[in-house]
Amino acid sequence: MATRQVLAELVEAFERSSGLKVAIESVGGVDAAMRVQAGEEFDVVVLASEAIDKLIAANRIVAGSKVDLVRSGVAVAVRAGAPEPDITTEDAVRRAVLAARSISYSTGPSGLALAKLFERWGIAEEIQGRIVKAPPGVPVGTLVARGEVELGFQQLSELMHLEGIAVVGPLPSAIQIITIFSAGVCTNSTQADAVRAMLDFMTSPQAADAKRRQGMEPA
Repeated sequence: MATRQVLAELVEAFERSSGLKVAIESVGGVDAAMRVQAGEEFDVVVLASEAIDKLIAANRIVAGSKVDLVRSGVAVAVRAGAPEPDITTEDAVRRAVLAARSISYSTGPSGLALAKLFERWGIAEEIQGRIVKAPPGVPVGTLVARGEVELGFQQLSELMHLEGIAVVGPLPSAIQIITIFSAGVCTNSTQADAVRAMLDFMTSPQAADAKRRQGMEPA
């Protein structure tokens, strides 16, 4: 879901320049990986880099077809109008987490990294009862907007377009969690050449501005 907006913008530009039509289905990363693994027919899949590697190893993505598209960082959000905590340093973020009545983060790679950070800080057990897991397909920011979660952590690209929340800012560099999202040609694709043309476009310099507009950086 983190790449939904940037892919929509890039696909629209690619369609204009190529005359080809592209249909995108955006679902949670775990669901997407499971569907590709199960053999469902897709031409291309975009997932966290490690998930693409696993699908290559399982012969679901063509070896050598992987390309890195974007680097995506994690941001912090609160409900619109709520006090915004200090998150300028690692210690400040730790204090904000300890002070929050409820916390939510993604179930993807960034969420796993955040959980490890809480363990390193020695606060995992203390805050365990305050962790709210977002249901599949429901952005953390939506829970924040509803008032169900006080402090939300998710990819900036998933938070920046949501109404009802305030993006406090990105995690400080000392603890920033970067996810590289990559693409690969599915082994059951019948349009591999068209996919490669699209991926060439998505990794070209002309795609960089769109990636930055959507809260990401070119990989």
